Amino acid sequence: MSLYPHIDDLLELRHQAHTLGLASHHLVNTSFSGLYASVFRGTGLDFEEVREYREGDDIRNMEWNVTARTNVPHLKIFREERERSVVLCIDKGPHMSFGTRGTFKSIQAAKAAALLGWAASKLHDRVGGMLFGDIRLGMQYFRPTKDRRALWRLLHALTKEGTTQQPHIDCLSEALQRADRGTATGSLIFVIADMNREIQDLKQTLGRLCQHHTLVLIPVDDPADRELPDMGQVTFVGPDGNALEIDTRDHQARERYTQTWRMRRHTLIQLTNVLGIPLMPIATNEEIHLALSHGLAKHFGRR
Repeated sequence: MSLYPHIDDLLELRHQAHTLGLASHHLVNTSFSGLYASVFRGTGLDFEEVREYREGDDIRNMEWNVTARTNVPHLKIFREERERSVVLCIDKGPHMSFGTRGTFKSIQAAKAAALLGWAASKLHDRVGGMLFGDIRLGMQYFRPTKDRRALWRLLHALTKEGTTQQPHIDCLSEALQRADRGTATGSLIFVIADMNREIQDLKQTLGRLCQHHTLVLIPVDDPADRELPDMGQVTFVGPDGNALEIDTRDHQARERYTQTWRMRRHTLIQLTNVLGIPLMPIATNEEIHLALSHGLAKHFGRR
């Protein structure tokens, strides 16, 4: 099985994109229609400023980061515009070349980006993206465009073979800072990445992003991330590129492995709750269209 999707598969996903509910102003016969727009305020609205809360304001627009810092309720104010920028930030690090069930993380991430990209494009939004994590290729930025050129280039780049054997350098923080600098205020930014990492150090960067943009985190998980199966003596490649021999028959070691994953995910959930960032995990053994649709429904269906 290939570690990277075929371009035809990513192009085919444009036919499923409308059922995600992004095309709220189109006539779409689907139970998810309008779901996306109801949360991200649809097309035609752009961030303008943060001001103190006034009686009668819509509390769904509360700016929790500023509120927590000043101890005074604040909310985001939006103005109308014809389109917005949607930026898809996708992890292409070596840890994405992993998958024990369903498919590889790299393929699932690419499919998620394609679905969201096509759906946003149907709204005539400017769509672009950024790939990060591959040391050989470096950070690749595709400035959002309305004519789908950036989306096409992004999808083609996702099908290209990356560097799977390389030292592990966590550049997520750098990627988020680059997205903040290179993106128009009020943009919608999706971060599709392996989030099984220490996340607490990202609090300041994520908080700054939330002040200027709408941010959504989409962790890409594999069942073996949280539960290591009993496979006997197995050789793994560590973060430094060296081989590690692990006896997976050790029950206590597998329990510690699971506990580490749970602690990291709990920290991520707490952080996103504090900052008001939607968190929509997807798994390698899930059908990607259903996974994203269920994520939208779970977090935003009541709005």
